[in-house]
Amino acid sequence: MSTTYYTPSHEWIRLEGDIATVGITAHASDELGELVFVEAKDEGTEVPQGEPAAVVESVKAASDIYAPVSGVLAGFNTRLSDEPTLVGTDPEGEGWIFKLRVSDTAQLESLLDADAYKASL
Repeated sequence: MSTTYYTPSHEWIRLEGDIATVGITAHASDELGELVFVEAKDEGTEVPQGEPAAVVESVKAASDIYAPVSGVLAGFNTRLSDEPTLVGTDPEGEGWIFKLRVSDTAQLESLLDADAYKASL
């Protein structure tokens, strides 16, 4: 089973091999409200840790989604093009946003585990 890590800006990341799946937490989803649009940068784009990799728009606001670690974008959840509300109904499952080919797994050590993330809320 893979470990899920969290960022203070409410992204989660789950690594399988050198590919990570990234999305936003249930807390972030609740704060944003119903999403109406989700878009990631183009596949193959290099994204440094902490830089925007995607954007989500809700009825309340538009928010950047940051890369929890450095890497190259390796895919986008195309289901979100037609069903952006998946991020709200299953934010840490079917509502994942993008895949990232991780370039430095040591950066995971700077992220929060589930207990530390919950304590930060």
